[in-house]
Amino acid sequence: MSAPSPRTPIWKSIATSLTQDISEQRYGPGDKLPTEAELSTRFGVNRHTVRHALKAMSDQGLVHARRGAGVFVAQIPTDYPIGKRVRFHRNLEQAGRLPDKEVLYLETRKADAKESEALNIAPLEQVHVYEGLSLADGQPIALFQSVFPARRFPDMAGQLAELRSVTAALRANGVPDYTRAWTRLTARRATATQALHLRITEGDPLLRSISVNIDLEGHPVEFGITWFCGDRVTLTLAQGD
Repeated sequence: MSAPSPRTPIWKSIATSLTQDISEQRYGPGDKLPTEAELSTRFGVNRHTVRHALKAMSDQGLVHARRGAGVFVAQIPTDYPIGKRVRFHRNLEQAGRLPDKEVLYLETRKADAKESEALNIAPLEQVHVYEGLSLADGQPIALFQSVFPARRFPDMAGQLAELRSVTAALRANGVPDYTRAWTRLTARRATATQALHLRITEGDPLLRSISVNIDLEGHPVEFGITWFCGDRVTLTLAQGD
């Protein structure tokens, strides 16, 4: 008499069924899956079993959880060109994504040594610091910090709060166009606070971009640091633009 075949764990069967739903496009990139309660009813199991299945799918990169919002099918990484002209909204719109920004922090303070050097201003001169979250289709893809010389742009903080656009705020200050002078890219691991904002796990990979933007006369107007989610953005080097 042959031994009975081992039974497939219920959670694994649920994960297989949901993965098939995704592969057959019942749920597409960015779509929200049914709630744990709804899945529990559908499969006739408790929430712990459903949670186990969803975690296994998350570990495979198929889905991701947003705190307080639910579980979503993973997005296809957004192509984000890095070139002489980098415009957040334009880049995402060209990639077919809906761009948005969330302002996290605005302050005017003394510049540190790196900021003073990058902006070519006197040590401890006042700067405006603009920190926020960049989103694509409602999903956070990057944290950013932009620093501007306060002497040249005295009203910049208020304009950034109102306009939520660096390009628009600079235009309001008499800078019709600006370009990227240089960019440095390095790999980093997400800190606990970065992970909280980006809805990822502490230690997940980030790509840090440090750059300086200049006006048409070559004067620095912005010193920026951006932390991109490693699995949500593909940075590409744009030629000529």
